[in-house]
Amino acid sequence: MGIAKLDQYGLLQVAGENARAFLHAQLTNDIEHLAPGTARYAGWCSAKGRLLATFLVVPSSGGFLLQLARDLVPAVAKRLSMFVLRSKVKIADATGLWAQYGRWVAGDGNPLSVSESGGAITVRIDADRCLILALESPANNYSPDASAEDWALAEIRAGRPLIAQATQDQFVPQMVNLELTGGVDFKKGCYPGQEIVARAQYRGAVKRRMVRLRGAALQAGQEIFTDDTPGQASGTVVNASGDEALAVLQVSAIEANAPVRAGPQCAALEVLTLPYSR
Repeated sequence: MGIAKLDQYGLLQVAGENARAFLHAQLTNDIEHLAPGTARYAGWCSAKGRLLATFLVVPSSGGFLLQLARDLVPAVAKRLSMFVLRSKVKIADATGLWAQYGRWVAGDGNPLSVSESGGAITVRIDADRCLILALESPANNYSPDASAEDWALAEIRAGRPLIAQATQDQFVPQMVNLELTGGVDFKKGCYPGQEIVARAQYRGAVKRRMVRLRGAALQAGQEIFTDDTPGQASGTVVNASGDEALAVLQVSAIEANAPVRAGPQCAALEVLTLPYSR
């Protein structure tokens, strides 16, 4: 497997003198101390602590690029701009300026390390994958031999959530394991919804958690059922690709090892491990 064009993602550019401080005040992770040449996962929450978007925050020569679900770009750009006020910050839809590719690679590399050269930004996602953001030019033309679904499946197996339009404003970060994938800093201070996110963490108030499933073609936002609550939805699909998915389920159902189904009368789905633990 070599390279895939990633049309499922969009990009926002956040630039200006106060861009770093602005993002630090809005996102669930520490952007103020983000080291040069390093990317970071983060979420953006409503005042009620529900995720409005998940981002990969990538420093660039023009400020910061935020990778997010493509179908969220217009709404998130508009809503995020409402918080700029008098800050020296400009937020723009940069989706059309950069082509996004996923490349499977060999060799060592620091996770989330960033390099920029010749109009292309490369982010090391994990041991065998890199994200490439490429400005349109002959030197940056790639010939995909894999699919966006292959990349999405790799993200599912890594246990990384992608909030999209179908799942926006439904989950606090811990429900989708965002703190386990490096997307939440509990020491960084205030941001929208911070008190609710902190309360969920320290008072054990998270009653739903994300798991990995296999056995049916599912869709983001689809309801999931478990046998411990017959006829009643027990969870929601977050991401899906092929016959695998990430879904948020009731913790009680997970702990009881209750069979999980795409519908009340459907065959049980296989619950698979994630590469991290709670």
